[in-house]
This record gives sequence, structure tokens and C-alpha cells, in this order.
Amino acid sequence: MTTPTQTDLNLKALQLLQEDAEKIAQLISVQLQNLMLPKCPLYEEVLDTQMFGLSREIDFAVRAGLITRDQGQQIIHDLERKLADLYSKILPS
Repeated sequence: MTTPTQTDLNLKALQLLQEDAEKIAQLISVQLQNLMLPKCPLYEEVLDTQMFGLSREIDFAVRAGLITRDQGQQIIHDLERKLADLYSKILPS
């Protein structure tokens, strides 16, 4: 049995965080499609909770040296952009 290298661990951590971010985007997409109320307290609570959880995961990965702070910020930025796109499709200006 081989031991994973540090690079393998770093890539795996980055992949898992990106998958978690995608799951949040999918969850919010389903909520927006079903509720059609992006200002709903339930929607905002789920979004806040999920984003907080992801930010804690990213913080841990950064502190553990598995990803860089820039990589973590990019994951958050990409997710925020996806959520803004979803929101604009539900409530066009």
C-alpha cells in the first residue's frame, strides 16, 4: 500500500472543497426553483449556514496547509458568482 504524497492530499482537499461548493450551488438552485422567493428567510438561512460551513472547511484546509488562502478565496468567489447568476435568472432585472 502506498502513502499518498502531499501533492495528492492537496489536490484531494481542493477537489473536495470544490465539490462541496458545487453541492451548495445545486441546493440553492433547487430552493430558488421551488420556492421562487430568494428573500425568503428560509432561503437566506440555508445560504448563510452553507456558506459559513464551507468557509470553515476552507479555513481548516488553509491552516492544515492543504490549500492556499488564494485557492480558498477563489472557491468562495466562484460560488458567489454562480449564486449571483442563479439569482439573476430567477429575478431578472
